[in-house]
Amino acid sequence: MIRITSQIALDEREIELQFIRASGPGGQNVNKVSTAVQLRFDAAHSPSLPEDARARLLRMAGNRLTGDGEIVIEAKRHRTQERNKQDAIKRLVELIQRAAEKPKPRIATKPTKASHLRRLEEKQRRSVTKRERGTVAGRQG
Repeated sequence: MIRITSQIALDEREIELQFIRASGPGGQNVNKVSTAVQLRFDAAHSPSLPEDARARLLRMAGNRLTGDGEIVIEAKRHRTQERNKQDAIKRLVELIQRAAEKPKPRIATKPTKASHLRRLEEKQRRSVTKRERGTVAGRQG
């Protein structure tokens, strides 16, 4: 079990890991050894996720989400399979933890009466300033 929060834990069987060849530097090693990890997690059908967290997770996944509701994370920062595997799982856990946090509800507020009056007075002053910029009668330009 992978512990996400105090209420959420994922079964390792829900995560599919596939080792692929990493691109980039690494000399001959990069051509021979499959060190990069592609992690797949079926977020849309996971029994471990509460419904509200699942909806937020699917929204937050962005371009990591497939059409089938799977989250795909590729980890290729490190030169070993084990460290890339740990990195991919850590990134999935962090994503689910962020999705599990309930957003704080927004409380609508009204401006104070004093701030409302200040705004109107400033508009009045600005109006006078702009009005006085007009052409002066009797002058020819």
